[in-house]
This record gives sequence, C-alpha cells and structure tokens, in this order.
Amino acid sequence: MYSLIDCNNFYASCERVFNPSLNGKPIVVLSNNDGCVIARSNEAKKLEIPMGAPAFQYQHLFKRHNVMVFSANFHLYGDMSHRVMNILSTYSPTTEIYSIDECFLSLHGLKVDFYQYGLDMVKKVGKWTGIPISVGTAPTKALAKIANRIAKKFPEVTKGCYVIDSEEKRIKALKWLPIEDVWGIGRQNAKKLFAQGVKKAYDFTEMPESWVLKHMTIVGLRLQKDLKGIESIEMEEEEKRKSISTTRSFDKDCDTFDELKERMIAYTTLSAQKLRNQKSLCKAISIFIETNQFKETENYYYKSVNLKLPFSTSSTLELVAFAIMGLRYIYRDNLHYKKAGITLTHLVDADCYQPSLFFNSNPKHRELMKVIDRINGTYQNNAVRLAAMDKITFKMKQEHLSPKYTTNIRDVIEVIL
Repeated sequence: MYSLIDCNNFYASCERVFNPSLNGKPIVVLSNNDGCVIARSNEAKKLEIPMGAPAFQYQHLFKRHNVMVFSANFHLYGDMSHRVMNILSTYSPTTEIYSIDECFLSLHGLKVDFYQYGLDMVKKVGKWTGIPISVGTAPTKALAKIANRIAKKFPEVTKGCYVIDSEEKRIKALKWLPIEDVWGIGRQNAKKLFAQGVKKAYDFTEMPESWVLKHMTIVGLRLQKDLKGIESIEMEEEEKRKSISTTRSFDKDCDTFDELKERMIAYTTLSAQKLRNQKSLCKAISIFIETNQFKETENYYYKSVNLKLPFSTSSTLELVAFAIMGLRYIYRDNLHYKKAGITLTHLVDADCYQPSLFFNSNPKHRELMKVIDRINGTYQNNAVRLAAMDKITFKMKQEHLSPKYTTNIRDVIEVIL
C-alpha cells in the first residue's frame, strides 16, 4: 500500500499558523514581485479568483471582498514543509517528497489499520505544526492520488483520510474522477482521450493497452496499469534537477545596459549557488530579456540566446562572464525592459568532470566558491558577492510579506506573560 499526503492550501495554511485571525478569511499568495496569484485558500477559490491571475487586474475584487493578500514567503513555507516531511518520515522508512506540500509513503509490509494510521498522521501533523493535511491510501501511487483527492473533497465524511482497499472502492473512485483530473494525464492526452469518448478515469482503464501504448507511450501504459491496481509506478529517489533557472519581473523598468547587466549578474550568481548545492556543473546557459507586453505605447520585444560553454563549470565568475557575453548579443538600446532570466542547462555531475585539452575551468575557482558559499551560508544576505552586483537586486517587490517566523530570530513571536 501507498499513502499520498498533501498539505491543504499549504501557503495559506502557513500564514494562518502564525496568524489565527486569518482563519475563515479569503487568502491569496502572490508570486515574485507580487505579480500573479500562485496560491488560494478555499474561501478565495469560491470568489472565482483563478490561479495565475495578474494581481493588478484583481485589486478591485480583493478590496471588495476583503481578500488577505500576501507576498510569497518561501523561507517560511520551505521551513514548514521540512517540519511536516520530518514528521511523516517517522511513519515509513521509504518516502518520496513529491513537491513542497506533497509526499508519498510506502506502507509495504505494515500490518496496521490504514485508515487509523492515516488519521494519526492528520492528528500529529496538525498538532505539531498546525498544518492541515489529507491522506489517501491505496495499493498503487496513482490510486493513492485519487484517494487523497476524495479525502480532501469530502472532509466531513473522511475526516481527512480515505483508503481504497477493495475492488468496489477502486471502481467507484475511478467512475467518479473526470479523466482530465487524473494524475499525469495532462491537457494533450486529455484531448486525445476525449476524442475517443473517454470521460472518466474508469473509461481510461477500459481502453486497449495497444492504443494507450501507441498514443501515450510507456508512461501512459504504466499509469493505466496503476489505475487498474497493478503496481507500475515505483517510488523514486530524489533526483538532481536537469536545469536551473532564475527569472524575475522587475519592480520598475530597466532602461540601460548597466541596469540590466547588474540584474543578470545577480540571477546568474543565484543560479550558480543552486548548481553547486546539488554538486553539478553546467555546460550551457540560456538567457532572455523582455519588455512589458502590457504596454500599448511601446512595441513588445523578447529575445533569448543559448550559449554552449567551452568547458563545464559551476564557478560564478565564469558563468557571469558568459552571461554578460550573451546579454550584449541580445540587448537593444532605447527599450524599457521588464523581465530577464537565465537557465543553466546540460548539467553533469561535478564528480564526473572531464578536462579539455585547450579550455578548462580555473581550478582555483572551486576552492574559492566553497569558501564563498560557506560564508554566505553562515551570514546569509550575500555577505560576499561580486562588486558588480548591487545588493538591492535581490530585493523583490514584496509589499505584503509576512515575517519569517521560524527562520529569522528577529521575527520569532514573543509571548508576554
């Protein structure tokens, strides 16, 4: 058996843990620079505020319905996620953290009442962290996803936990769930299945395996078998990212090359830190710049460039040099830039570095980067940074940011007796 644990309205729930007055009120959390809605409480969903909604277009609705607006507090959300996952790991030796608010547990070999086991998870996580969760348990991962959806959809009946432990429950769940809501189907596959008259998850399980293999590849076939109750999707170990991106919309337009260069250096620095954290090297980078597409008074301009590097590296100094080279190639004068970003691609394991005969990364940079990362990890706020990078670059527009209650000593709540 597998359990899929999902934190309910995670970002909103994190805000409510430290501010109980938010309970029952509509909450939205905004993306970087307070651009668009990336999370909503159930109350906000009832107001029909869509995911991805540009914040400036919904200001009138926020005011009319007294919607509580927050800037994304990723320091808080990340720490609360870590606490939840640590608790859940005590229920199984095999875990797969699927996202910041989701986790699979393998319950193979456990002789327990799975419903009571799930209720205990709900109770303990709620008591120890204040975060509400839903638990779905079933013979396969795909069915556990559906069980979790049922637990979350009908909390009055399920109490936050649902178990698919019989053929009758499996068929009932599959006949209830629309095909477009099945984990892993996606828009394109949903269109193909709609054309074949498939409307529910159960209809998909009745499709010929040959058709599924031909039109949805082996991945679709594994999903179909998983929904039939045949284990086909295994637990996965945490994998290194295949690409690392840092993109930002600016709080105000960048009008000069130097302004844009300073931002690009900052984004490259942040990406390089992430690259070293997962012990990888980069063999190619892609950068882009973009003007404001909503400005009717100016022509929209978007340009990107891909650079194949002459050697693999994770050195901030070397990656910044290549990024500036690419920026010079795509930059155009007399434009007002609103967004820029960089993506590190073709990542390889740092332990598998192969030197070239003619071009190689400076070996001295490796030790230098280790020292810089150690200092910045201790003091944070980029205590050591390139001279060309203004510290202000890392300050995003966050007009509705809540305190970092659990990661900053200055923001710890004081209890006065």
